[in-house]
Amino acid sequence: MTGESVPDWLRPPPEGWTAEYLDSLPSDGPRFEMIDGALIMMPPRSAFHDRVMRRLANALEDQAPQHADVHTDMTVKLGRRQRPEPDVLVTRPQHEPPDLLRTYYLPEEVVLVVEIVSPESEERDRDTKRIKYARAGLQHYWLIENENLQPVIHVLELDKATGVYVATGIYRDRLKVNAPFPIDMDVKALVRR
Repeated sequence: MTGESVPDWLRPPPEGWTAEYLDSLPSDGPRFEMIDGALIMMPPRSAFHDRVMRRLANALEDQAPQHADVHTDMTVKLGRRQRPEPDVLVTRPQHEPPDLLRTYYLPEEVVLVVEIVSPESEERDRDTKRIKYARAGLQHYWLIENENLQPVIHVLELDKATGVYVATGIYRDRLKVNAPFPIDMDVKALVRR
Protein backbone atom coordinates (compact mmCIF):
# COMPACT_ATOMS: atom_id res chain seq x y z
CA MET A 1 0.00 0.00 0.00
CA THR A 2 1.45 3.35 -0.95
CA GLY A 3 1.04 6.53 1.10
CA GLU A 4 -1.31 7.94 -1.54
CA SER A 5 -3.86 5.16 -1.03
CA VAL A 6 -4.37 5.86 2.68
CA PRO A 7 -7.36 8.19 3.20
CA ASP A 8 -6.56 11.47 4.94
CA TRP A 9 -8.89 10.69 7.86
CA LEU A 10 -6.78 7.59 8.63
CA ARG A 11 -3.54 9.58 8.98
CA PRO A 12 -2.81 10.36 12.63
CA PRO A 13 -2.54 14.01 13.64
CA PRO A 14 0.92 15.18 14.80
CA GLU A 15 -0.05 14.82 18.50
CA GLY A 16 -1.46 11.32 17.89
CA TRP A 17 -5.02 10.15 18.09
CA THR A 18 -7.14 11.17 21.04
CA ALA A 19 -10.58 10.02 22.20
CA GLU A 20 -12.25 13.02 20.55
CA TYR A 21 -10.81 11.99 17.17
CA LEU A 22 -13.30 9.12 16.88
CA ASP A 23 -16.09 11.66 16.41
CA SER A 24 -14.40 13.03 13.28
CA LEU A 25 -14.25 9.67 11.48
CA PRO A 26 -16.59 9.22 8.50
CA SER A 27 -19.96 7.83 9.58
CA ASP A 28 -20.05 5.58 6.51
CA GLY A 29 -16.63 4.06 7.26
CA PRO A 30 -15.62 1.14 9.45
CA ARG A 31 -16.24 1.21 13.20
CA PHE A 32 -13.27 1.83 15.48
CA GLU A 33 -12.51 1.81 19.16
CA MET A 34 -9.43 3.39 20.72
CA ILE A 35 -7.05 1.63 23.09
CA ASP A 36 -3.85 3.39 24.19
CA GLY A 37 -4.22 5.93 21.39
CA ALA A 38 -4.39 3.21 18.71
CA LEU A 39 -7.41 2.85 16.45
CA ILE A 40 -8.73 -0.71 16.51
CA MET A 41 -10.93 -1.52 13.53
CA MET A 42 -14.00 -3.50 14.53
CA PRO A 43 -14.40 -6.56 12.29
CA PRO A 44 -17.78 -7.93 11.18
CA ARG A 45 -19.63 -9.80 13.94
CA SER A 46 -20.49 -13.48 13.75
CA ALA A 47 -24.17 -14.44 13.85
CA PHE A 48 -23.57 -15.86 17.37
CA HIS A 49 -22.08 -12.56 18.55
CA ASP A 50 -24.85 -10.49 16.98
CA ARG A 51 -27.65 -12.66 18.36
CA VAL A 52 -26.24 -12.75 21.90
CA MET A 53 -25.57 -9.00 21.86
CA ARG A 54 -29.07 -8.05 20.65
CA ARG A 55 -30.93 -10.46 22.90
CA LEU A 56 -28.87 -9.58 25.94
CA ALA A 57 -29.46 -5.87 25.35
CA ASN A 58 -33.21 -6.53 25.07
CA ALA A 59 -33.27 -8.66 28.24
CA LEU A 60 -31.31 -6.04 30.19
CA GLU A 61 -33.56 -3.27 28.92
CA ASP A 62 -36.62 -5.19 30.10
CA GLN A 63 -35.17 -5.51 33.62
CA ALA A 64 -33.17 -2.29 34.07
CA PRO A 65 -34.37 0.37 36.51
CA GLN A 66 -36.58 3.10 35.10
CA HIS A 67 -34.66 5.67 33.03
CA ALA A 68 -31.49 3.52 32.88
CA ASP A 69 -30.42 2.98 29.29
CA VAL A 70 -28.99 -0.06 27.53
CA HIS A 71 -26.68 0.60 24.58
CA THR A 72 -24.82 -1.20 21.85
CA ASP A 73 -22.26 0.36 19.50
CA MET A 74 -21.41 3.12 22.00
CA THR A 75 -18.01 3.88 23.46
CA VAL A 76 -16.86 4.73 26.98
CA LYS A 77 -14.30 7.52 27.27
CA LEU A 78 -11.89 6.27 29.92
CA GLY A 79 -9.20 8.86 29.28
CA ARG A 80 -7.49 11.05 26.67
CA ARG A 81 -6.43 8.06 24.53
CA GLN A 82 -8.89 5.42 25.75
CA ARG A 83 -12.32 4.96 24.21
CA PRO A 84 -13.23 1.26 24.05
CA GLU A 85 -16.55 0.08 22.68
CA PRO A 86 -18.15 -2.64 24.81
CA ASP A 87 -20.69 -4.87 23.11
CA VAL A 88 -23.39 -3.84 25.59
CA LEU A 89 -23.38 -1.19 28.28
CA VAL A 90 -25.93 0.00 30.78
CA THR A 91 -25.88 3.61 31.94
CA ARG A 92 -27.36 5.24 35.01
CA PRO A 93 -30.61 7.15 34.64
CA GLN A 94 -29.87 10.31 32.68
CA HIS A 95 -31.30 13.79 32.85
CA GLU A 96 -34.49 14.20 30.91
CA PRO A 97 -34.54 14.55 28.01
CA PRO A 98 -31.55 12.31 27.19
CA ASP A 99 -28.81 13.65 24.93
CA LEU A 100 -29.47 11.66 21.77
CA LEU A 101 -26.53 13.20 19.89
CA ARG A 102 -23.81 11.99 22.23
CA THR A 103 -21.30 9.42 20.99
CA TYR A 104 -19.76 8.16 24.25
CA TYR A 105 -20.36 7.82 27.98
CA LEU A 106 -18.10 8.58 30.91
CA PRO A 107 -17.16 5.95 33.53
CA GLU A 108 -19.27 7.57 36.25
CA GLU A 109 -22.36 7.16 34.03
CA VAL A 110 -21.82 3.43 33.41
CA VAL A 111 -23.44 0.72 35.53
CA LEU A 112 -22.39 -2.38 33.55
CA VAL A 113 -20.13 -3.19 30.59
CA VAL A 114 -20.36 -6.46 28.67
CA GLU A 115 -17.86 -7.91 26.22
CA ILE A 116 -18.68 -10.88 24.02
CA VAL A 117 -15.36 -12.59 23.35
CA SER A 118 -14.54 -13.18 19.68
CA PRO A 119 -11.43 -14.86 18.28
CA GLU A 120 -9.94 -11.50 17.28
CA SER A 121 -10.80 -9.77 20.57
CA GLU A 122 -9.80 -12.43 23.13
CA GLU A 123 -6.78 -10.59 24.54
CA ARG A 124 -8.46 -7.17 24.52
CA ASP A 125 -11.64 -8.42 26.18
CA ARG A 126 -10.06 -10.75 28.75
CA ASP A 127 -6.99 -8.69 29.61
CA THR A 128 -6.61 -5.16 28.23
CA LYS A 129 -10.17 -3.92 28.66
CA ARG A 130 -10.56 -5.71 31.96
CA ILE A 131 -7.61 -3.75 33.37
CA LYS A 132 -8.70 -0.43 31.85
CA TYR A 133 -12.32 -0.77 32.99
CA ALA A 134 -11.14 -1.61 36.52
CA ARG A 135 -8.77 1.38 36.64
CA ALA A 136 -11.64 3.61 35.51
CA GLY A 137 -13.77 2.29 38.39
CA LEU A 138 -16.45 0.49 36.36
CA GLN A 139 -18.08 -1.66 39.05
CA HIS A 140 -19.64 -4.44 36.94
CA TYR A 141 -18.02 -6.28 34.01
CA TRP A 142 -19.39 -9.31 32.23
CA LEU A 143 -17.46 -11.48 29.78
CA ILE A 144 -19.48 -13.76 27.53
CA GLU A 145 -17.62 -16.72 26.07
CA ASN A 146 -18.74 -18.91 23.19
CA GLU A 147 -18.66 -22.49 24.50
CA ASN A 148 -19.70 -24.78 21.63
CA LEU A 149 -22.11 -22.13 20.33
CA GLN A 150 -23.64 -21.63 23.78
CA PRO A 151 -23.07 -18.43 25.76
CA VAL A 152 -21.32 -18.63 29.11
CA ILE A 153 -21.57 -15.45 31.18
CA HIS A 154 -18.71 -14.64 33.57
CA VAL A 155 -19.93 -12.04 36.06
CA LEU A 156 -17.16 -9.91 37.56
CA GLU A 157 -17.34 -7.19 40.18
CA LEU A 158 -14.73 -4.61 41.05
CA ASP A 159 -13.09 -5.22 44.43
CA LYS A 160 -12.54 -1.68 45.68
CA ALA A 161 -9.86 -2.80 48.14
CA THR A 162 -7.59 -4.24 45.41
CA GLY A 163 -8.83 -2.35 42.33
CA VAL A 164 -9.25 -5.55 40.31
CA TYR A 165 -12.23 -7.59 39.19
CA VAL A 166 -13.22 -10.73 41.04
CA ALA A 167 -15.52 -13.40 39.63
CA THR A 168 -18.86 -13.61 41.40
CA GLY A 169 -20.37 -16.31 39.17
CA ILE A 170 -20.30 -18.26 35.93
CA TYR A 171 -23.67 -18.85 34.29
CA ARG A 172 -24.57 -21.35 31.56
CA ASP A 173 -28.29 -21.92 32.10
CA ARG A 174 -29.93 -19.24 34.23
CA LEU A 175 -28.35 -15.99 35.32
CA LYS A 176 -29.81 -14.59 38.50
CA VAL A 177 -28.01 -11.69 40.20
CA ASN A 178 -28.93 -8.72 42.40
CA ALA A 179 -26.22 -6.35 41.18
CA PRO A 180 -25.96 -3.98 39.43
CA PHE A 181 -29.77 -4.43 39.62
CA PRO A 182 -31.99 -7.52 39.91
CA ILE A 183 -31.53 -9.58 36.73
CA ASP A 184 -33.02 -13.00 35.99
CA MET A 185 -32.57 -14.44 32.51
CA ASP A 186 -32.37 -17.68 30.62
CA VAL A 187 -28.80 -17.71 29.27
CA LYS A 188 -29.55 -20.34 26.63
CA ALA A 189 -32.37 -18.17 25.25
CA LEU A 190 -29.70 -15.73 24.07
CA VAL A 191 -29.02 -18.08 21.13
CA ARG A 192 -32.07 -20.33 20.95
CA ARG A 193 -34.24 -19.94 17.85
